[in-house]
Amino acid sequence: MKIETIAKKITRSFADVSNAPFVREVCKACSNMYRLGWDERNGGNISYLLKKEEVEKYLDTENHTREIPMGFKAMPLAGKYFLVTGTGKYFKNVEEDPENNLGIIRIADDGETAQLLWGWEDGGRFTSELPAHLMSHMSRLSVDPEHRVIMHTHPTNILAMTFVHDLNEREFTRSLWRMITECMVVFPDGVGVLPWMLCGNNEIGEATAEKMKEFRLVVWANHGIYGAGKTMDEAFGLIETVEKAAELYLKTAHLPRVNTITDAQLKIIADGFNLKAKEGWLDL
Repeated sequence: MKIETIAKKITRSFADVSNAPFVREVCKACSNMYRLGWDERNGGNISYLLKKEEVEKYLDTENHTREIPMGFKAMPLAGKYFLVTGTGKYFKNVEEDPENNLGIIRIADDGETAQLLWGWEDGGRFTSELPAHLMSHMSRLSVDPEHRVIMHTHPTNILAMTFVHDLNEREFTRSLWRMITECMVVFPDGVGVLPWMLCGNNEIGEATAEKMKEFRLVVWANHGIYGAGKTMDEAFGLIETVEKAAELYLKTAHLPRVNTITDAQLKIIADGFNLKAKEGWLDL
């Protein structure tokens, strides 16, 4: 019996991971972000926290092909699996070539090494923003155990809005809330905002992670936005809604304001959907 069990383990075959639902989700998200003009060239990155039982259907989780130092210690995530976009990769190419543009990693027991289980077959590696992603994952998991997705992208209108609007989080959020009724429904917790900072280092990652304890959306002024969610659709939908609100703001900010959604009406929206607007952010 023991010999048979070992034999079965050795000969076990796996389904094609490039067709796994979680890989297809990321491929579709990358294609949509490129199609919408959010991620020029190699802009943007995604990380997706995977469950071990999901990965085991497609990969041997006991073996890895490479070890890549992360330059950051993430002990709370040791043993966790992530699907991550690669550095220098173009989102327009992900759907047709996931094996070279994506990677599935396991955070090693030391918390500072990424063990590559699949992907980046051309010798690539994870996005340079991985430390920032992992910091944000840890922050969101501390307040939402069901959290799974971090998405960074460069939506045109939200980026443009940071050039012409005060970066005060309360005022920035209120301007967005007033644009579309759905904004209060989608992000009643508001939007965090950071001033311009150099990207790709731990400093901006730490600042973003601190905001992520309070917000699911963090705007990087003159750069882009970070979104978090329980699912790929939730994270994408958050950013998509903010981007549309920013577009409407830019189209109307220079015009005489005849109508608007008042703070009293924003409260009606929140109450109608059993939501709580960010405390102190409505003038009532």
